[in-house]
Amino acid sequence: MPNPTAAMLVIGDEILSGRTRDSNMHHLAGALTIHGIDLCEVRVVSDRPAAIQSAVRALSDGYDHVFTSGGIGPTHDDITAENVAKAFGVAISVRDDARAILQAHYDRKGIEMNEARLRMARIPDGARLIENPVSAAPGFILENVHVMAGVPAIFEAMVAGVLPELAGGAPVQSRNMTVARGEGDIAAPLSELVQQYPDLSVGSYPAMKAGEFFVNIVVRGQDGVRVDAAMDTLRGLLKE
Repeated sequence: MPNPTAAMLVIGDEILSGRTRDSNMHHLAGALTIHGIDLCEVRVVSDRPAAIQSAVRALSDGYDHVFTSGGIGPTHDDITAENVAKAFGVAISVRDDARAILQAHYDRKGIEMNEARLRMARIPDGARLIENPVSAAPGFILENVHVMAGVPAIFEAMVAGVLPELAGGAPVQSRNMTVARGEGDIAAPLSELVQQYPDLSVGSYPAMKAGEFFVNIVVRGQDGVRVDAAMDTLRGLLKE
């Protein structure tokens, strides 16, 4: 039975401009792999309402789960929540439970709950809250879209809270081999390996170190025994 599928939507001009390096995709990919959910697509869009709405609709229709990152803070350019709501045609407003969470958090810290901070309590109708153990401001789940903060520590905490609620499949097993040869030298053996093991994913990733070419070959699949057998076959093919 195939694993559930997922996509990630990274939102923010700061990512596209190169000012911020995104680490959330790397973390999510690893967490989903362990949980048995296949991350199939990642999109990065700017802080434009139309871009966010279009991507949310397309990814929600195409995959079992969507995870968004960024744009749910207190400033004017944090527009993810309202545009996810628009993508699904529902209203958004300050919700009492989200407001209470924030109010308690700021009361403990002796910080005023101003209008900017109150923006983080706006939740689309019908959404469920995602707990934020780091800074209190919640994310939310609407339909199959999980809306999370962009700050890596908060994003990672939200992922850890959400994944146990999602049905997963078989975790993907992977094995790798580094070969000190160019891709052109190993293309034929890799093609033969793919023909023998069509149920597995075989990737080759070239690199250069100290002026020498090498290739990291990665074989992935849900059946660890099958993956090990493919690696043994690959060793034999490379010796021929």
